Amino acid sequence: MAESSIDAPLYLDQLDGVDGDATRSLRFGQRLAERVPPWLGSIRVRLTLLYSILLFGLASIVVGGIYTGLARSLNDQPVSKIEREYVMVPLDDKVVVTTAEVERIDPLAAFERDVNTRALEKLRQYSFGALALLFVGSLAVGWFVADMVLRPIGRITGVARDISATDLKRRINLRGPNDELRQLADTFDNMIARLNSSFEGQRHFIQEASHELRNPLAVIRTNVDVVLSDPDAEAEDHRHVNQVVSSAAERMSILVDDLLLSARYESPEVRLDEVDLHTIVKNTADEFGAAADAEDVALTWNAEPDLILLGDAAALRRLVANLVVNALRHTPAGNEIRVAAGRVDAWFWLAVSDQGAGIADADKSRIFNRFFRGDGPSNRKDSRTGLGLTIVSQIAESHDGHVVVRSTEKVGSTFLVWLPATGTPGGTAHPDELPAGAVLGTSNAG
Repeated sequence: MAESSIDAPLYLDQLDGVDGDATRSLRFGQRLAERVPPWLGSIRVRLTLLYSILLFGLASIVVGGIYTGLARSLNDQPVSKIEREYVMVPLDDKVVVTTAEVERIDPLAAFERDVNTRALEKLRQYSFGALALLFVGSLAVGWFVADMVLRPIGRITGVARDISATDLKRRINLRGPNDELRQLADTFDNMIARLNSSFEGQRHFIQEASHELRNPLAVIRTNVDVVLSDPDAEAEDHRHVNQVVSSAAERMSILVDDLLLSARYESPEVRLDEVDLHTIVKNTADEFGAAADAEDVALTWNAEPDLILLGDAAALRRLVANLVVNALRHTPAGNEIRVAAGRVDAWFWLAVSDQGAGIADADKSRIFNRFFRGDGPSNRKDSRTGLGLTIVSQIAESHDGHVVVRSTEKVGSTFLVWLPATGTPGGTAHPDELPAGAVLGTSNAG
């Protein structure tokens, strides 16, 4: 959902009468934000103040504690002492001896107390001076530490500012310990790499699509210009041009439909429902049975029951249909095509096997590329767009699956699609071997 820009004063006016306390709080926050000096908007300044306050507060507690403890220790020392004396007091005819407590001031202790008092005054003066210096020093230390902390962020910001949609080659490549800032920089680099890959793919896609659309348009324009520039053109000429234009338009229509499907299946959003591969295989075989009979090709199918997985039913039907159409194009008359499905451990598999001409080793790495149709003349029919296998690969990948191709020239090909079963842990590798029943001449296990 797109964010909408709301004028703050107007929005606050609309709040009047709804909640008076909330409105006043919002207005106070707005006025406070407006009065904050611009230099406080820097996170470096705020971090500096935070570090300075913490350092100065800790130093103040330490200095104050030392001064308080020393003052109490010195003030507790007495400067006088109580002595007990015997006193002879005449009483009538007798002399009575009594004791009396006499407080005597110790000159040395009085001198020491005076020294202590002056020392405490000096200590208090030095403490205040030290706290003032500590405050200035804490600001300098806070500024330096904030600079060290924010320096990687500044580098990230600088690289992000220099990067544009046409130049995504730069990377931050932040060095140092694997801390939060390093992880942030690596995440940013990975995001830029994905964006670069996406832009490159989009650029190639536009170039290839424009090239593919340019050919039928050139055919249409050339034939129309020829017949229009010929004053002696007859009805048969116009009929021929109409047929050419109709064929080119049909090719463009198929190409546009396949482009839309390709764009759709590139989207990460897939509608997941319970899908039975057994039913998809059966329905697809029934759907293309007549087309196979017309080409004198035997289309058979075999699928294990209850192959239920979470997926996009329409997309999976398109996947199987594209593989069957591809097999029909390359299978000579009198041969066989087989559609099969089953399960191996935590993976479902779906295979289309044919007895066609096979795929050359040089083409195996390119058959899933957009608009690739091979080099043979039979592969350059107007009705072909070169997007069928690309869509197959996209559908498989959108279901966290993978397509494997096994082909031998002049023998045939097998396209095997692995799809993870529900609950399969991410990264679990599918088996390397072709499952029983995936290739013509074998049968399903179980």
